[in-house]
Amino acid sequence: MALFDFTVEGTSGHARAAAFETAHGTAKTPMFMPVGTHATVKGVTTDQLADLGAQVVLANTYHLSMRPGADLIAEAGGLHSFMQWDGPILTDSGGFQIFSLADTRKLDDDGVWFQSIYDGSKIRWTPESNMEIQQKLGADIVMQLDQCAPYPATREFVEGAVDLSARWAARCLAAHTKADQALFGIVQGGMHLDLRLQSVERLLEAGRASVEAGHKDFQGFGIGGYSVGEEHDVMFETLGQVARALPDAKPRYLMGVGNPTTLVRAVREGVDMFDCVLPTRTARMGTAFSSTGRMNMRNAKYTRDFGPLDDACTCPVCAKYSRAYIRHLVKSSEMLGGMLLSVHNLHHLLDLMRRAREAVLAGAYEEFYEEWMASPAANDY
Repeated sequence: MALFDFTVEGTSGHARAAAFETAHGTAKTPMFMPVGTHATVKGVTTDQLADLGAQVVLANTYHLSMRPGADLIAEAGGLHSFMQWDGPILTDSGGFQIFSLADTRKLDDDGVWFQSIYDGSKIRWTPESNMEIQQKLGADIVMQLDQCAPYPATREFVEGAVDLSARWAARCLAAHTKADQALFGIVQGGMHLDLRLQSVERLLEAGRASVEAGHKDFQGFGIGGYSVGEEHDVMFETLGQVARALPDAKPRYLMGVGNPTTLVRAVREGVDMFDCVLPTRTARMGTAFSSTGRMNMRNAKYTRDFGPLDDACTCPVCAKYSRAYIRHLVKSSEMLGGMLLSVHNLHHLLDLMRRAREAVLAGAYEEFYEEWMASPAANDY
């Protein structure tokens, strides 16, 4: 495969199994990508991630540009060398972080001013400077700078975010020059299907114009602006049509979504890639995903339960540690509790997507979906 080739290897309904070639290896979809905001997945080493079968790890442009800084990471040889991860890395643009801090940012057509959460300094980003930062970080996949609309928001506000994101997408394409780095556009549009489809068309137009001008096209597309406060069923009113409006020959990445059942449902709609802090964040709160639904390990019923965390799980935590021990760690605020639960929760999602891929390749995704939805594992909220 050539760099950035995306090959659909099988379909089952709208669900897809594909391979995406990057400078640091081939990623197989559907897949979940662990989030390493500060160039680390909290409480989990890169060796553990590899052993769990993680393919792509995320890092956050906003946070890393502030601390330790893109120049220092470039001096270290880029993110792969800095964090000692040999596989593919994706950096988000940091746009979500900027636009979630509405009280400390000022937006205009050219870019955005915002205040650092670390030292209060005023910082200016444009699509061009954002591309420069992400190229210094050196990830395999980078995201355009966009405006993520909150929920709820007026239609007028969402229309403005779609327009600005589309214009910034074109500028990101023109500014991005790193040949071994894939650039993804981001679909916005809130919960309005017509604005979502308009956003898709604007991105496709930007890509065509970029190629005509001698620049690169988008190698894939993020679907942003979901899971920002709305009920998940509201997202699914439009997600499938939006995903399938994107090109068949490029990856579709639903940004910031990590509930197991949401992943199963979204794969059925044609989504290929997912990321979320949920498995590690909930782990640090003492919560585990399982084949019987979400488990609160603070619950007293686990005090003398010496069985594995999940009888159906093959992760290294379930092979070795009891529910009673993990509850003890969580109740004692021992960091190992969150670390073990992080490993387990990540395995749960990574293995779920592995099994989803097998079901697609077997032409049996609908059966896989129905079995999951009828199981207690679907009670993951």
